[in-house]
Amino acid sequence: MKVANKKVTAERLVRDALEKAKYFSDYHIFTFLNEEVAIKKAKEIDKRIAKGEKVGKLAGVPYALKDNFLSPEGETTASAHILEGFTAPVTATAVAKLEAEGAIMIGRTNLDAFAHGSTTENSYFGPTLNSHDKTRVAGGSSGGSAVAVALDIVEFATGTDTGGSIRQPASFNGVYGLKPTFGTVSRYGVVAMASSTDCIGFFTKTPDDMNLLMSIAAGQDPKDMTTLPDYYDESETKSQKDSLRIGVIKEFDNDSVSPEIREALKKKVELLKAKGHEIVEVKMPSLKYALAAYYIIVPAEVASNLSRHDGVRYGFRSDKSADLKNLYENTRNEGFMPENKRRIMIGNFVLSSGFYDAYFLKAAKARTLIVKEYEKAFSKCDFLLAPVTPNPAFKLGEKIGDPVAMYLEDMMTVSLNLAGVPGLTIPAGETKEGIALGLQLIGPRQSDKNLIQFAKELA
Repeated sequence: MKVANKKVTAERLVRDALEKAKYFSDYHIFTFLNEEVAIKKAKEIDKRIAKGEKVGKLAGVPYALKDNFLSPEGETTASAHILEGFTAPVTATAVAKLEAEGAIMIGRTNLDAFAHGSTTENSYFGPTLNSHDKTRVAGGSSGGSAVAVALDIVEFATGTDTGGSIRQPASFNGVYGLKPTFGTVSRYGVVAMASSTDCIGFFTKTPDDMNLLMSIAAGQDPKDMTTLPDYYDESETKSQKDSLRIGVIKEFDNDSVSPEIREALKKKVELLKAKGHEIVEVKMPSLKYALAAYYIIVPAEVASNLSRHDGVRYGFRSDKSADLKNLYENTRNEGFMPENKRRIMIGNFVLSSGFYDAYFLKAAKARTLIVKEYEKAFSKCDFLLAPVTPNPAFKLGEKIGDPVAMYLEDMMTVSLNLAGVPGLTIPAGETKEGIALGLQLIGPRQSDKNLIQFAKELA
């Protein structure tokens, strides 16, 4: 609005954002800065405003793009060596919608390669550093996007959430991060990780900004058959009841959760009680199977989706190959990060003959139990309030050599993706050391707008 009202120029906003991006270069936030094109677009918007022409809702607003969204500006690498040199021939639907409203992409942000990870340490370009403490992880996989918003480089950034990849880095950096209801925002033009759990969302500094972005990006897309019929209306939400029933998940209240996070949850619960809301304890015993089910279902889909990267059609190609078989083997060996290989191998194993029924089929049945358990929980309460992770941001390198310990950090986020329900990370203070803490609000399917509105009560 400031750009449209001529209080500041789009060019000034973009140049300031680019200067901040360079100032914070040691955080390894960006894999590419879109300097020339971004400034050119900003000047065009300023000219249109000077002529009195109508501009979009995001006119001149700089934003950061997670580097697994396809766009012709810069290479889309998904922070993976195997995609180096790949320039996208198409534009992701979400990107097209944002830029149709005048948003300007200033750069591509770092992530765990192909979004496989929880710290952004699995990036081919090196780790992104936490915005509060450079010795700690930024979270992942959307670590670069979260830090770009937390350090006030941009007003918002895009992210993808397959098992917590928006909510967890948002929690680690003290910003808002939304994983919408599955199918709310088109996945067309986004590098796939696991097609049945991938969700497109955003990082912002306020709930109002999140609502604006969702009103622009949400909607059915003929290019993505998993998108839902339009339900996210940008008009004002109908006022909610004065007193809501907020559920606290019993299974997430135990000694495996750090004292700082349990205290943050306790304070928010007391705040809700003071505002007249009812707090109810919700038992969800099937959630104990969520992590195991997730790390069977998702690697299976990962193995399928990554089979297209063979060094023949696009991206990196090994030069150590004497024949086609060696070309495939060497390209994939050199191009994928260790975590990519681990998930491909797990996925192919659980899908293989003799193991499909023992692993994948059982995981699918566990997923159905989890879906039903969320439905049962929301018959008793309006929203759930829970931790995002069992611990605050940990030290760089602390868990990179222990995949199981790393996977356990996802225990409170993955069930939402399996069930397809929305989750919104809200800032919840800091530790004594100044490390950000976050909690997640969880709602029934297609309650995204009400979830964002309710987040204002917890600010």
